[in-house]
Amino acid sequence: MKLVISVDVEEEGLFAGRYPRTPPGVSNVAALRHLEFIPREFGFPLTFLVTYQVSRDPEACRVLAHWRERWGAEVGAHLHPWSTPPYAHLPYPEPVRSKNLPRDLLRKKMVTLLSSLKNNLGVTPTSFRMGRFDLSDQVLSLLPELGFKVDSSMVPLMPHLGGLEQLLWPSDPFPLPGLEPQLWEAPLTLVPVFALAPSLVYRLSRALPRKGGELLLWAFRYLGAAGTQPAWFPLTSMRLAASLHRRRRGRVINLFFHSSELHPGASPQFPTPAAVHRLLHKIRTFLTWLQKTGPVQGFTLSQLHQFPPGEA
Repeated sequence: MKLVISVDVEEEGLFAGRYPRTPPGVSNVAALRHLEFIPREFGFPLTFLVTYQVSRDPEACRVLAHWRERWGAEVGAHLHPWSTPPYAHLPYPEPVRSKNLPRDLLRKKMVTLLSSLKNNLGVTPTSFRMGRFDLSDQVLSLLPELGFKVDSSMVPLMPHLGGLEQLLWPSDPFPLPGLEPQLWEAPLTLVPVFALAPSLVYRLSRALPRKGGELLLWAFRYLGAAGTQPAWFPLTSMRLAASLHRRRRGRVINLFFHSSELHPGASPQFPTPAAVHRLLHKIRTFLTWLQKTGPVQGFTLSQLHQFPPGEA
């Protein structure tokens, strides 16, 4: 089993329904120091997916440079289109869905992000995640052109994030068809408690009246899915997800959270130092359990492209 730990490193103020072009700050990036126990004690590398606003902050860049030099962390790209120039007046409220952004504008925003990461951090990223997991065909078509090799924007079993088809997305990395150069997708690890449930729920939700379908999807989201995301799921669910994924011959676990969740008050879910401490304790406990229950090797996102799961 391979383990990817992917962290969205981003500005504050994103969980209150506001999407300003100039965010309140990026002081939460300093809290990444709380994660140093992961490479030190377990030997697992981390992948930091970094936004434009973070890449422009000198202190945040020093924190990330330390991680690269001391712990071998990978720096990838995380696009927040609402706070990445250039900007245009569009007839939609923020955050504008990626499918509604003009393709040329979306490309220019990606280039702005890449240029900032190169100029301020000295990196040319090959891994990517779209803000709000807002993946679209338009985003995917641009990634290979801009040098990306691995995307991690898919969230299986969570149709509220993007569409009913997400129920049927795989939980293990796979090559995306029809793209050249080849692009791998590394979904977040969410698995159904019962293997056949997603296809059944998909068919039923399409057949039921709208409200009945919505109720079914809501129930499945909370009762039928387990995941390895420590801010989303309790420890028992994380263990269940990893166990089921192993049993079903999954090859990669993609554990994900946000940098703001490590800084008290930067995320509504973690308002106090005690709440952050509980999150870190959960991560440590899960990694300890994962290592004890079977062989596991730490990978960065881009390494999945170098050593595809089906061939490693």
